[in-house]
Amino acid sequence: MPIEWKRYQSPGFFDELIHRGAPRKVARALCKHLASLTDEEVQSRQTAAELEIRSMGITFTVYNDDAAGGIDRDWPFDIVPRVIDRVEWDRVEEGLRQRVTALNAFVDDIYHDQRVLKDGVVPEAYILESREFRRECMGAEAPFGAWANVCGSDLVRDADGTMYVLEDNLRVPSGVSYMIENREVMKRVYPEVFSDSVILPVDDYPAQLARCLTSLAPSRRGRAKPQIVVLTPGVFNSAYFEHAYLAHEMAAELVEGADLIVGRDDCVYMRTIEGLVKVDVIYRRIDDLFIDPEVFHPDSILGVPGLMRAWRAGNVALANAPGCGVADDKVIYTYTDDIVRYFLSEEPLLPIVPSYRCVEPDAREYVLDHLDELVVKPANESGGYGILIGPHATATERREFAKLIEEDPRNYIGQRMLTLSVAPTLIRGVAEPRCLDLRPFILSGESSFVTTGGLTRVAMVKGSTVVNSSQGGGSKDTWIVDLA
Repeated sequence: MPIEWKRYQSPGFFDELIHRGAPRKVARALCKHLASLTDEEVQSRQTAAELEIRSMGITFTVYNDDAAGGIDRDWPFDIVPRVIDRVEWDRVEEGLRQRVTALNAFVDDIYHDQRVLKDGVVPEAYILESREFRRECMGAEAPFGAWANVCGSDLVRDADGTMYVLEDNLRVPSGVSYMIENREVMKRVYPEVFSDSVILPVDDYPAQLARCLTSLAPSRRGRAKPQIVVLTPGVFNSAYFEHAYLAHEMAAELVEGADLIVGRDDCVYMRTIEGLVKVDVIYRRIDDLFIDPEVFHPDSILGVPGLMRAWRAGNVALANAPGCGVADDKVIYTYTDDIVRYFLSEEPLLPIVPSYRCVEPDAREYVLDHLDELVVKPANESGGYGILIGPHATATERREFAKLIEEDPRNYIGQRMLTLSVAPTLIRGVAEPRCLDLRPFILSGESSFVTTGGLTRVAMVKGSTVVNSSQGGGSKDTWIVDLA
């Protein structure tokens, strides 16, 4: 039997493809094609996609307590894409540009005049107590005032269809290579659909990233093509596939810390078999505290001694700039609407999820009284770790979390539990609704760029809202379809 959308059990809230038993206008062509396939044909295409992923070597490393190291597994992928109308996406894109422009202005101000603190928009103590605030960056300059050159903002849709910003990732956001590879796989799985629909491309991202990084190069070198390198922690990092992929696609060198050296002239050089080569731009995929043992962790073997000195001297560009994670702090996230208004004199185009700062007594009391209704997050964790999803937690887990909040209230925020939108996902050959989010990527340099769509992540377990690949989530291709 083919997929019959009238028999598909949508959960009664926002479904990205189906509305009241029928495909949404933007998804009609896709759903018509899927309905024309037999179960065997659908399954064969899912199998073909999985084989393609395996043959292309698209992997993701999962860390757990049962293994001495990481476990590489094939990238989890579902062949039913998420589809968004271009008209809607144009509004989302405008909101993302606005948001990242304001966040970059905020970070630049924090490391210079701190007007946003003096004017009381954000309490000074929240910055000084932030785990991601770097005093070592005070007075440093970032080209074009863009500290977060690559940002991945996570978006979710609530039951009424409203798109919210769930959080921003400004330090070393990952996932863009999987977005691109998802599209390549889908072109092989559904060539006929791509020929019949106007699906906006995503494969220009590496060229856009290279253009962004090139714009950051120190101008006084006078070289037509700056030397760009991708700095990776190494093959055991969970996103190593992405590091290697982007380096290859940009024709940049993939290096580890030991491959670089800072000379007496405070310039960065790359060791090669032909000698030292001067480096202009480093796209770093290493956290701040490990990039320079002279300044941060002295025992780090991942970074480059003297790198901060070279960066502060303006002899090399670092993307993203050290210290930009101060805007990643989830307590600061609760102020982002005010930050947009302060720096841009505009109303935010994309709303944030209603949130409560546990460091404030009244808000903390509310969170503790409503732990069974809220999502509680630590200020600086990522990957879905350290989160309490109140409605799904046990009484014991909520009591333990209440103790954590009371011991360190600055480290936690509460958020309203959204009813995440869903999309049909193939589960053992049957289309079932699964929750999802979306991570588009925004580039900031001499100009800005937003991906057409992004990485859609899927909670593969029924009823779960945990979409992180590190915790068993899957992914889908994201189609921005032009119906005009």
